[in-house]
Amino acid sequence: MNISLSDGEWKLMNLLWDEQPRTIADMVKCLRTDTGWTKATVNIMLNRLEEKGAVRIETGGRSKLFYPVLGREDAVRQEAMSTLSKIRTGGIGLLISTMASECELSAEEIDELMDILKEGRRAK
Repeated sequence: MNISLSDGEWKLMNLLWDEQPRTIADMVKCLRTDTGWTKATVNIMLNRLEEKGAVRIETGGRSKLFYPVLGREDAVRQEAMSTLSKIRTGGIGLLISTMASECELSAEEIDELMDILKEGRRAK
């Protein structure tokens, strides 16, 4: 399943990945400061995510409940592959170098990256 997410859809999916199920009211409250989105806006975006197959909506009771169908790891993998195919020039080295220079990496994150790179070398 290849699902492309907009920036706004990523915000909603991150909420759902962090805690599920969630109601629209809960998501509006969580995003109010960051986005200022109304209930109608969040509802439209959630319906779009359901149409894409990223979210499942459960009705019943007083509120609709929303669950992620698309896994976080799958979404990140798809986004990474999409980004790599867009930038092509410079390859993965330039991408990682740029990301590392723009972020303050902890010692643990650097060790994790080193382990990933070593594993990648062994896999070949």
